[in-house]
Amino acid sequence: METALWTVPFSIAFSTAILAVACAWWMLLNWVWLKPKKLEKFLREQGFSGNSYKVFHGDMKELAQTTKEAKSRPISLSDDIARRILPFHHHIITNFGKNSFIWMGPRPNINITDPKMIREIFLKHDIFKKLRSPLAKLLITGMVGYDGEQWFKVRKIATPAFHHDKLKNMLPTIHKSCNDMLRKWEMSFSKDESCELDVWPHIQTLTADVISRTAFGSNFEEGRKIFEVLSEQINLVIQASLFAYIPGWRFVPNKLNRKLNSNHNEMGELVKGIVNKRKEALKFGKASNNDDLLGILMESNHKEIQEKETGMSIEEVIEECKLFYLAGQETTASLLVWTMVLLCIHPEWQERAREEVCQVFGNREPKFEELNQLKVVSNLTLT
Repeated sequence: METALWTVPFSIAFSTAILAVACAWWMLLNWVWLKPKKLEKFLREQGFSGNSYKVFHGDMKELAQTTKEAKSRPISLSDDIARRILPFHHHIITNFGKNSFIWMGPRPNINITDPKMIREIFLKHDIFKKLRSPLAKLLITGMVGYDGEQWFKVRKIATPAFHHDKLKNMLPTIHKSCNDMLRKWEMSFSKDESCELDVWPHIQTLTADVISRTAFGSNFEEGRKIFEVLSEQINLVIQASLFAYIPGWRFVPNKLNRKLNSNHNEMGELVKGIVNKRKEALKFGKASNNDDLLGILMESNHKEIQEKETGMSIEEVIEECKLFYLAGQETTASLLVWTMVLLCIHPEWQERAREEVCQVFGNREPKFEELNQLKVVSNLTLT
């Protein structure tokens, strides 16, 4: 009798364990095969094309190999840079057309190139939610990663920082940074000699200096560490993205993940230090300049808190500052260098741009109102 009574809870526990294992296997099977195949069928019915789903890794192996091969070969000077920057996407679109998809592990990513469809996606933000990747959060979030009320709140507070009159006042600062760079170039060679110069690091320094001064009122030396950490973090995130589809990978205490978390914390502390200094200066009325982006942002946030008792948290302010750095530095540097490359390929446009600048400004410091007269230069930066 006692044996029979003892076997009842044992059989229940054993049955529960078997059920739990069966459920786990079913969830795994659904994640790595059933759901991806169902999504693939649905996408093909909607007119999208792409590689057939490969269990677990999808297109990730081919993507990594294609990227590695593209970076190992030099590229010719031409406008066709897609095969270098996004080699696998270029390969997929070439083979399957603009309405195509790529497998990031068991999850398909759709390539949308139709302007009307893109506009519809942006307008229907209640349906098309932004994907908040845990990996992306280790790099930056800010307004680009927000939805709904949080996005509206932060956008409203940040908008005054990008008002026409505020940007107008930043031209002298930008002009000073450009002059500093050109002086260094002039000092690197004599007037009687020619010199080969790698402009990329200089342009990176220029845009870093500009964003430091216009966003935080400091020079590049003070913000150098932030840029160094951010640059390293970008490369680490790209490496980690190849494994992002593996559940729980970001929690594995390997060298890559430890460095990602370390950089994330260090970057947050560095920006937090700048924000707190400004906070203290404003508190005691010692701030000498509120015309930089951070000062305008904090002033706007202070007004919002006073009027509606709801503003940006210190974490949200820090993320917007990090966004200033990321959006304002690397992208601008890349655009400037590529513009210089195109001017070298087309010297006739280089000559036209030089003549226009000399005609409009001469040797004077540029004025904001005169920028609209630079028709040739404007075409160069837009094409």
